[in-house]
Amino acid sequence: MLYILISAIASVSVAILLKQARHRGMDAAQLITWNYLAALTLCAVIFRPATEWATDHTLPWFSLLALSVVLPGIFLALSRSLHVAGLVKTEVAQRLSLLLSLSAAFIWFGETITPLKMAGLAVGLLAILGLITGRATNNNGSGQRVWPWLLLVWMGYALVDVLLKNIAAAGVPFSLSLLITFSIAFTGMMAWQLVRHFQGSQKLTVKHIAVGLVMGSLNFANIAFYVLAHQSLASQPAIVFAMMNILVVVLGTLAGVAIFKEKLGKQHWIAIGAALVAIGLLALSRHL
Repeated sequence: MLYILISAIASVSVAILLKQARHRGMDAAQLITWNYLAALTLCAVIFRPATEWATDHTLPWFSLLALSVVLPGIFLALSRSLHVAGLVKTEVAQRLSLLLSLSAAFIWFGETITPLKMAGLAVGLLAILGLITGRATNNNGSGQRVWPWLLLVWMGYALVDVLLKNIAAAGVPFSLSLLITFSIAFTGMMAWQLVRHFQGSQKLTVKHIAVGLVMGSLNFANIAFYVLAHQSLASQPAIVFAMMNILVVVLGTLAGVAIFKEKLGKQHWIAIGAALVAIGLLALSRHL
């Protein structure tokens, strides 16, 4: 369970850092660029992907290239959504793939369904629904419409999930697919930043490099500990899926209120309590 908690904290920390950086006038695209440099470097050093695999097999280049474009694109949309919709709503939108993840675990991974697991998952889903439907105030004062960005975040992360499944179905090792994707994403984003730099529209700065590298390290920690969580609970992927999503929503909500003073109604607090109950039920189901 510790791996899931660390992964969730890292995930929310990325969103907090991205939102804080935007508040301070930093450029999201440049931060995201350096984020991929940190992520691909850590991936190469820690995961040590078997690059020789690519010489003996055909890579699904369409899915890899598509993922390399979608990932930074959805990261930019995430940054915008954090600004106009707030941390709470954005984290919920990002985690709306929970139902699909659970369906995959029960249908394709053969996880056993128990009453306690179903109770935990049901309460967790109700908690997420409570957070979505509860009335929240957008505190950026921009007056911009929120739903298009939330919808884009939801659709983007759903597309990422589909592409990852296609790549995995082709037999590509997960670490190798990450290295290839991060490398292509960084190359494309870096080319864009160089164009902006020499055109004078957005200069490359040491501050952006430093913050972007920290962001990328947190992003990689999120992925690495999520993988470790799946390895430690290999027979219970639904528990990992559910707890990760619920924890991110809860931590994101608490961070949104405490750090960014986002306004939440009574229904939101009830939903947070329900989410904590769900986490307890799912944790208990491991030992029964």
